[in-house]
Amino acid sequence: MPPKKSGEEQAVPRFGRVGNNLKMGIVGLPNVGKSSMFNLLSETAQADAANYPFCTIDPNETRCAVPDKRYESLCDIWNPPSKYPAYLHLVDIAGLIKGASEGAGLGNAFLSHIQAVDGIFHLVRAFDDPEVTHVDDSIDPERDLETITSELCKKDLAYVLQQREAREKDVKKNPTMKLPPLFFIVMDKVQEMLENSQPLAKGHVWTAPEVEKINELIPGCITLKPMVYLVNCSQKSFTIGGNRYMKKIKTWVDSHGGGLVIPFSVEFEEKLHDLKKAGDEDGQKALLDTLNGRTSVLPRIIKCGYRQLKLMYYFTAGEKEVRCWTVAQGATAPQAAGVIHTDFEAGFIKLECCSYDDFIECNKGEKSMASVKAAGKYRQEGKNYVVQDGDICHFLFNKATGGKKK
Repeated sequence: MPPKKSGEEQAVPRFGRVGNNLKMGIVGLPNVGKSSMFNLLSETAQADAANYPFCTIDPNETRCAVPDKRYESLCDIWNPPSKYPAYLHLVDIAGLIKGASEGAGLGNAFLSHIQAVDGIFHLVRAFDDPEVTHVDDSIDPERDLETITSELCKKDLAYVLQQREAREKDVKKNPTMKLPPLFFIVMDKVQEMLENSQPLAKGHVWTAPEVEKINELIPGCITLKPMVYLVNCSQKSFTIGGNRYMKKIKTWVDSHGGGLVIPFSVEFEEKLHDLKKAGDEDGQKALLDTLNGRTSVLPRIIKCGYRQLKLMYYFTAGEKEVRCWTVAQGATAPQAAGVIHTDFEAGFIKLECCSYDDFIECNKGEKSMASVKAAGKYRQEGKNYVVQDGDICHFLFNKATGGKKK
């Protein structure tokens, strides 16, 4: 039996909102493949993808199912009429250009759209194609990375200076008020980093009190958000596993605090998608064979985005429904129950659960927990239990009034 996780353990503070309804935004220069990427992930064509800057103005939103063989296995065992996977919520944000922080290219509106998401897919162009225009008329991923990062930092700097001035004015008006030393430590360091185009979430190791103070003072900073770098290559580069831009991109990312870099190819993924849509299995196999054992990167991108938001999910499984319920990492049993219905949290009694691995190990193909219970792997947990990713849960509760189903 795995050790119990106690809610009394001190959680490590983190930047940003904590919740189960968080979003990843796709950000980059115009014409780098953002809307094409969005359409591939959402398997729709709701975002315009055209060969001219600012073909996207208002942000497009969708959700994409998180691939998980555990969920598929539970659906195969129970075969219920109702099946709900976990979803990553995704926002396609219009392209930024140099000067966006000062309003260029509708920059202020677009930057406000980035402020509204919780994590960022930073899409970078690393392919040569004269038929796809570049806003700066040449292909230079390092310059493009600098442009986007600089604009995000400039936007944050203006916001930080505004918040700092407001706090210091309040103190001047009231002689009994005094700003704590931590205020100046945090704000001085933040200002220094942003003035040097250094994202706040990377490049400096913040202490727990500093993280809490930053969340209190400047929660709207864009560069506090987790970021994944997606490098859009040509099909040829993706097939052979790289090109002349990749090493430079990785070096740039490492010198700016590090981060996850995922090469992929919109060109390749669109061809694979079209073959699937046409039902051409031979064509799909021939295309995938060119990767020498690799496969589509889209599932990995979705999973990485989900993890970057510090999300996880537990399962409920039965003859009527198999469902993934998204919660923030570190959620206690009552908090996890509240995702289903607020009555479950308010009247929480206990949680009956087992891990997915224990269920698969003990299950003999039957649609029940009998074998798991017989093996002593079916547990009862109280209100301090921290739900683990992949737990199969059943909540017991006293019915409360005024609850709300979610």
